Amino acid sequence: MPRKANPALMKPLKLSALLEAVVGKGPLPRGQVVKKLWEYIKKNDLQDKVNKRNIHADAKLKPIFGKDLVNMFEMTKLVSKHLTNE
Repeated sequence: MPRKANPALMKPLKLSALLEAVVGKGPLPRGQVVKKLWEYIKKNDLQDKVNKRNIHADAKLKPIFGKDLVNMFEMTKLVSKHLTNE
């Protein structure tokens, strides 16, 4: 039986100005935000070379994350603070 998409993940959310500087203009669904964040991380080679789960924050990501190094699981929690319902 195919899984249905979670409607909460499809709902467009308002992005903070800091987050929009990285992923583009909102509103965007949470899944799209995470996808665009990963595109940015890979494009700018911000993944740790040894442990790919760790992300090194550059000048645009540091204000969002609040620190220099985060793991990918922590990233989604930190990004949630920059998403609000419309």
